[in-house]
Amino acid sequence: MYTFDTNILVYYLGEEESAVEALTPIIASTSPVYLSTISELELLSLSSLNFQDFHEIGKLIRRLVTVPLDSRIARIASAIRRRVKLKTPDAAIAATAIATGTTLITRNVKDFEKVPNLSIQAV
Repeated sequence: MYTFDTNILVYYLGEEESAVEALTPIIASTSPVYLSTISELELLSLSSLNFQDFHEIGKLIRRLVTVPLDSRIARIASAIRRRVKLKTPDAAIAATAIATGTTLITRNVKDFEKVPNLSIQAV
């Protein structure tokens, strides 16, 4: 099972070949795929979005399991921030993957590899 980082979805939605190739079978599978509400916020607030982009992001989000930022994830994220100094959004996304027991799919390996107990897959 997986959690998607925001950046990999930006590449996927932009139809970047390696991202589409890697994510398409994961999204099509019957296993749950998780998305932090932080990633939802980041995707939907991209300044370059037009109506069609907004619609496509909405369709993608509906296929994923959106995980709200609750107290448990906030506490995990705060521990990550204290330990490795990640930015708040990245810490919340990492905490989502840890809380769901999933592998984080990202292109931001450099920052996330410092997070203990976080499984990462680079795409």
